[in-house]
Amino acid sequence: MTGATAIPPETRVLIVDDHPIVRQGIRRILEDAGVASLFEAADPVSGYRLFHRTRPDVAVVDLAFAGNGLAGLSLIRRMRALEAKARILVLSMHRDPVIAARCLEAGASGFLFKDLPVRDFLEAFASIRRNHPYLPHDLATAIATHHQERHSALNARELQIYTLLNDGNSYRNIADILSIGYRSVVNSCASIRKKLEIARQIP
Repeated sequence: MTGATAIPPETRVLIVDDHPIVRQGIRRILEDAGVASLFEAADPVSGYRLFHRTRPDVAVVDLAFAGNGLAGLSLIRRMRALEAKARILVLSMHRDPVIAARCLEAGASGFLFKDLPVRDFLEAFASIRRNHPYLPHDLATAIATHHQERHSALNARELQIYTLLNDGNSYRNIADILSIGYRSVVNSCASIRKKLEIARQIP
């Protein structure tokens, strides 16, 4: 195993996937790589309980669970809320860059497709184990393009306000900084939410 894919044998790993054959496959790959401390869960609820109890170095999480849709997203958020430095690798069949971006926004450290070669999985896993985010190049490019297309829909004033929001400013602070009315900020934020398809309140 090369330095890029070397994994310390004491690494603790949690695998959360509702398909036994997938869990077994990941376990075998990691055991062959020298990892001895592995935990498995078949659903998000038991996955979170195991995460809380074992505090793994890396969690390998599926995104979609039978009957629960994309329940992996909420699991990622809960893991990140419990452990701010959680290292989470999403392993999914979904290839949509929008979905991958949502996983990263939820707190995932990386995203990988299930049909990629074992060497790619080990490279991604080792990278995340070292606290380095990981995305396949093509996916990273697609996500960047998607964000650029969304942000290009904002006019100059909306882009100013969006940037100030991301810096943690309140509506009132933004109104003062830009010397505009509070109501103008509120209206602009409504427009930003619509254009960027943000369902939640911002900030």
